[in-house]
Amino acid sequence: MGKNYQICKRCIIDTTVPGVSFDENGVCSFCKLHDKLDMMYPLDEKGKKQQQKIIEKIKSSGKNNKYDCVVGISGGRDSTYNLYLAKKKWGLRPLAVNFSDGFRNPIAAENMKKTTRKLGVDIITVTSDWRETRDLRVASLKASTPDIQADADIGIATALYGAAVKYNVKYIIIGQSFRTEGICPLEWNYLDGKYLKSIHDRFGEVKLRKWKPDDPGYNLELKHIFYYTVIKRIRTVTPLYYENYVRSEAEKIITKELGWTDTGAHYFDDLYQSLITHFLRVKFGADRRIFNYSALVRSGQMSREEALERVKEVYVIEDPEVIDECLKRLDLTNDEFQKYMALPPKTFRDYPNNYSMLKYLKIPIKLLCSLHLLPKIAYDKYFNFA
Repeated sequence: MGKNYQICKRCIIDTTVPGVSFDENGVCSFCKLHDKLDMMYPLDEKGKKQQQKIIEKIKSSGKNNKYDCVVGISGGRDSTYNLYLAKKKWGLRPLAVNFSDGFRNPIAAENMKKTTRKLGVDIITVTSDWRETRDLRVASLKASTPDIQADADIGIATALYGAAVKYNVKYIIIGQSFRTEGICPLEWNYLDGKYLKSIHDRFGEVKLRKWKPDDPGYNLELKHIFYYTVIKRIRTVTPLYYENYVRSEAEKIITKELGWTDTGAHYFDDLYQSLITHFLRVKFGADRRIFNYSALVRSGQMSREEALERVKEVYVIEDPEVIDECLKRLDLTNDEFQKYMALPPKTFRDYPNNYSMLKYLKIPIKLLCSLHLLPKIAYDKYFNFA
């Protein structure tokens, strides 16, 4: 560790995490954000009333439709429990939407089948064009930035927006919880359609499909976000923020009632996460467990001592056989992969992107977040940890 190394006194966020700062007591800025969100989304009666207002608005918006909301599902714990709550507790009529890019964990696929069947929920799978997916993944490796999963994140987002347009649904429910996942630093996970396109323009070879409202593909630039959020008035909400979401308890429920099976690790509903985790650790010295475990520490679901011990070991998700399978699917040799690993590290700031424009639109974006047209946490991620 360098002489300027520092680790939070409360969680395990340290100076390896971009954008972090510490107060005079040695508590990190991510903890401060957690406390802020804790007040915004309380777990008391006030919070339950706020959650109920959201649920009532969703029901009212879809009273004449077959579905009143779109819910993303991957077969992992978080999305499965989110869909369970939407149907069983909140009494909604969700359409489950899965984005498939060719790297789905078979266990997760079976989880989705069992979950939607037992809940009586319709599911659609939005399948990417494999030529586009492979080309974008290889281009991202060549770009040498940490966010080599940007295509998947955009693919998931556009699958949800596209389904909402196709089925005339006004609400998208996201199954993310700051109390269990935390917030990923911007330099490790920058979501921007222009940025992805600039990387593809420079390193890609396959022509990407053009944008269509109900079939967006990998297109999610500012003009497309404007269309979905302002023109179509599609809202993105996180009612899970008002739930006392304890992962161990949620696992018991979905295992018993839905026959859910653990995929083996957080994020492992997607096999490509094995390669991503290895790439981040070896090339950038980045460990996403730091902000995941820190969130669990803050919410009392893991001790700080346990979190510190866990991150000493290489994460189990880094399975050499799975990494080899991912390279095989990308038609890359290990030598080619190692060549990309050896390239000088870069970030999204080294390529054309919309960040300067986003900063110019800081106030309108804050307004969109307050209206639930964008996830509220997006504002903090893009402007408080950059």
